[in-house]
Amino acid sequence: MPGLAATEQEKVWLVRRVARALNRRVTDIVALLFSHKGAGSLGAVAGFAIAVVFAWKFLRPRRPAPKRPPPTPAAAPAATVPDAAEPIGDSGKVVTREIVVKRLRGCRKVTCQLLGVVFEEKTPEELQEHATIRPSVVELLLEISRYCDLYLMETVLDDKSEENALMALEASGLFRTGGLMKEKVLFCSTEVGRTSFVRQLESDFHIDTNLDIVSQLSRFIRCQLFISTVEGEQLAGNIFNSPSLEQFFS
Repeated sequence: MPGLAATEQEKVWLVRRVARALNRRVTDIVALLFSHKGAGSLGAVAGFAIAVVFAWKFLRPRRPAPKRPPPTPAAAPAATVPDAAEPIGDSGKVVTREIVVKRLRGCRKVTCQLLGVVFEEKTPEELQEHATIRPSVVELLLEISRYCDLYLMETVLDDKSEENALMALEASGLFRTGGLMKEKVLFCSTEVGRTSFVRQLESDFHIDTNLDIVSQLSRFIRCQLFISTVEGEQLAGNIFNSPSLEQFFS
């Protein structure tokens, strides 16, 4: 039958056209089929063609996905720099904020005598001639001043003694950081005056070499440090004893 043969030839021709167009988009193939109006069974051929296209899309080998470069390892976080730590004393030990806080037991206002604690000189008469700051206490005092409200005080005999004391403190660099200022260095003419200073300032922690002053203040001051090389002194429970300021904070 010539009509039937022609129809079969048209189907074969359409399938070949579809095969050649497999790399085109599905929408283009469908448009091609609908544009061929002479096909005998247009719906069946279109369904067959779409099935072939989808089968080809699912069965064709997939291109391997491009490999992503391995992630760059995150940079290690910078090491946390601890609080300033500087050697103190002859032992080479260090003082840190943690040690200061622990030793001061939470006290935030500290008063400290100069002679025999900060200065090498131990008497007001020596201070009239010169003032020599102990190098080992400089960093310690700076650390205390960063954490606390620190006041230095001394009993002096004349204005020259005050001048010597201030010059030595300034030369050591204690006034450069802003924690300790000249206005926080107090002078008086009697031991009673030093005791009065401590009480008026409402100090939490006082440091002194005079046992009488320390004993009188024990009822009013939370904690005290008595600097003395003599052991066996009868002290109140809130008074600590140490040969030097550096050893107490070591």
